[in-house]
Formats: sequence, C-alpha cells, structure tokens
Amino acid sequence: MTTSNNTAGSGDDEQLALLGYSGEFKRSMGLFATLSLGFTYLSPLVGVYSLFAFSLTLGGPPSVWWIVIVGLGQMTVALVMGEVVSQYPLAGGIYPWTRRLWGRRYAWLVSWIYLCAMIVTVTSVAEFGSAFVGPLLGIESSDLSGLIIAVGLLLLALAFNFSGTKSLARIARIGLAAELIGVIALGLYLLLFQRKHSFSILFDSMGAGGGQPYVVAFIASALTGLFLFYGFEACGDVAEEVADPGRGIPKAMILTIVVGGVSALMSYIGYVLAAPNLEDIVNGKITDPIPTILDGALGHVGSKLFLIIAVTAFISCVLSLQAAASRLLYSFARDRMLPASSWLSRMSANHVPTNALLTACLVPITLCLVVFWQPDSLPRITAFAVCGIYIAFQAVVLAALRQRLRGWRPGGLWTLGRFGLAVNIIALIYGVTAMVLMVLPVPGSEGFVNRWIVAIGLVVVIGTGALYLLLATPDRHSLDIPEGDAIEVGDRLRALRRAGSTDHASDKV
Repeated sequence: MTTSNNTAGSGDDEQLALLGYSGEFKRSMGLFATLSLGFTYLSPLVGVYSLFAFSLTLGGPPSVWWIVIVGLGQMTVALVMGEVVSQYPLAGGIYPWTRRLWGRRYAWLVSWIYLCAMIVTVTSVAEFGSAFVGPLLGIESSDLSGLIIAVGLLLLALAFNFSGTKSLARIARIGLAAELIGVIALGLYLLLFQRKHSFSILFDSMGAGGGQPYVVAFIASALTGLFLFYGFEACGDVAEEVADPGRGIPKAMILTIVVGGVSALMSYIGYVLAAPNLEDIVNGKITDPIPTILDGALGHVGSKLFLIIAVTAFISCVLSLQAAASRLLYSFARDRMLPASSWLSRMSANHVPTNALLTACLVPITLCLVVFWQPDSLPRITAFAVCGIYIAFQAVVLAALRQRLRGWRPGGLWTLGRFGLAVNIIALIYGVTAMVLMVLPVPGSEGFVNRWIVAIGLVVVIGTGALYLLLATPDRHSLDIPEGDAIEVGDRLRALRRAGSTDHASDKV
C-alpha cells in the first residue's frame, strides 16, 4: 500500500472541484470520528446479541470461526473500496463510486438496492433496540411499547443528526466507547472470571445439525459472520465531511473491520464459555440466552449497567445508519437522480442535508407501523437487507475490476499498488460466495416463501427498481454529471501531483 504527499484542507476541496463538485459540507471529522461512525454502524454488540442463539442452534460453538473467515473476506472488499474512495472522496459512497466506475444507470440500480437495504436496516436496529430500552426503563414488553420505543429512537437520532456533523461525530465516539466496553471489556471479564467451559468446546459441534453431515450445519451458520461485517462503508458516505479523506477513510475502513472483528470474536467466545446451559442453547431449548448469562455473571446491578451500555450502542448505531442513508439520498438527489431532487438535496445552515435526514427517519417510522400491525413481518422485510448490502458492495468490486482490466490505475492518495488486481479478484470471489450462502434456505425452514425469502425480497426490490429506471428514466436528468471516468481522473490526479500543482483542479472532468 502506498500513499502520496499532499496537504489536507484546501487540497481536499481542490480534488472535490476536479471531480465536478463544490464543497457544501464542513470538514469537521477526523480519523477517530470516522472510525467511530463505521464501528457503531457495524456494531458488534448488536450483531453478536442478535445472532448468538441463532448461530449456536445452527452450527454449535464452531460457528464462531465464521467471524474470522468473513472478517478476512470483507477486509479484501474494504481494501478495494479504500482505493476507490481515495480517488473519489464523495458523499454517498456506493452511488458516486459505481457511477464514476461504470455509469449512471448501473449506479442508479445498485444504489436503489443499497438504499432499500439501509432503510430496512435502520428500522430493524430501532426495533431490536426496544428490547433493551424497555427493560432498562421498566416498561412492560408489548407491540405498542415496542413501536413507541422504536419511533423514539429514530426521532432521537434525527435530533442529533440535525444538530450537525460535530454532534454526529461526538455521539459516534460515545457509541464507540460503549461498544468497546460492552464487547471487549465484558468479553474479557467473562473469559477471565466466569468461564464454565474449556476453549476446546469451540471445536465441538455438540450435536448441532442433527443427523446431517456437520459441514452442512457449519455452512448454514455462516450468517454468524455475514450479518456482522458491514458498516465500514459508512466511513465513505461522509467523505466530504472528513479532513484528508484520501488517506483517512481507507484507514478508518480497515480499522473498523479489525477492531469490530476482534471485539465480536472476544464477545462471542466470552458468552459461549460462560454459558452454564450451553447444551440447551445448542439444542434450541433457550431462545434468548444472553440475559441469563449476564444475570449469572454480573448480577442484577451489573445487568442494568450492561443495559445502559447496550442502549447507548443502539442509539449510536441508529444515528450512524440514519446519517449514512441521508448522505446517500443527498448524493443521489444532488445529481438529480430522484423525484424531488431539489428538496432532498437542500442543506441547512449548519451544513447537514436536513430533508434527506427527515426522509431517512420518516420511511423507517412507516415501516415500524407496518411491523406493529403485522409483528411477523419484521423477519420478512429484513431478510433481504444484508444480502442487498452485499450486492452493493460487490457492484463496487466488480466495477473496479472492470476498470482495472481496462487500464485503470487508482489515482488517490492511498493505493494497493501492484497487489490491487489480485486483491480485487479475491474480493469478488469472496463476495459472490457470501451472497450464495445468504440466499440458500436456512435448514429447518418450511414453505416456499420462508425457504426463499431472501431471494424473493431481492427479486421484488431489483424488479421495482429496474421498472422505475425503465419507465421514469431518472438517469436522463443528470446527463451532464461525469460517469465512467475512472481512468481519466486517475491519470489527472497523478499528473497534478507529479507537477506539484493543483492549479487546474477546478476544471470539471
């Protein structure tokens, strides 16, 4: 990996001008704030808690190793994205990257899939967060209380996001601290003082999978890692709000994967080794085991403290998701690719896209109402979300590989050098494999819809997006915005740095 010398500040805005845009955001986020945003979006605490019992039932304790496998795979994706964002440090991430690497129609469909997946993910995290807020405040669990709390979390996140980028960065840092305490510190405590099993149990299936070959059960438990390792791309969604994004964002993405992976691994292992009733969890007799583990390990007061940490992490996660979704909407609208683009791209006096934020809050609230009236619909509407995000990731990886084979040499301040092609190919192979694993039916699911819910959700979202693209032709409203210019921009950036001047950076490509 190589970097080139350049100054931040004015140089960032000059590169932005070269890409065809003027700076409307304030660059008030540094490396730590950017890492915090990505980390709280990834949220190992939320991921481990949500999937712990599910993964143990499918694959037993060895399912923990999917955290390592998927972490390594997603690292290759993050490395490819790092090169892309270093050349194109633009707000919205997936949309501008795919537009500049391929074209506007490709970018529209990919971003539509990604946006739907993000909106559903915001809704899901808010709904799951109500399970922590309720016990902390002593609210009896019900469909109505779940709706009120979920909507409250979304509105609270909206208020923080409205207050500006500095507040977003501040809350993200608080969320990062809560996550690290909730996963690393708690994981260490469980391992050191509450361990009930030896480490060898992590290689014991404990009968998971029944009579089928264990490899089938282990593959099914891949969701343990696949549902965890996304969110690092949010570092790129706020690229125009970050100082020295060409260097800082790739580093933040890599650190998000490393710190998030280590945290999740330590937390998961801690829960497994501290579980007094591990066999019952694997057999499916206990569906929500973590509260029992924490009550036994921490006592009533300790469990309350953990709930405070967990609620903080959930608030920060909703905040980060909402911010990332709003930047994607803003980027889309800035290029006139959406209905009401002028309204959605409006900026406030404190440099935040207020109407895009409002949309990223109101649509999830609408979905929360759907969940309230049909509680069983939450798994159905969220089933495709992670796979949709992976499709968006691989769309970037595929577009980068296409440009690389046509002669593209990334021109940002951060590159993989001669290793770029090999890493790009590995990332694509990994991503396609991951998507196949997510689409495959979960063992034990019954009925056509339940077995193929992920594929059905993807068909619906891709189909509606393609139909709108065909009939409304939103891409034709932004014919003058650059597209497919990776080779040209890369060459110009390198030439400008070799000349030691950015005198012509204000010329639009």
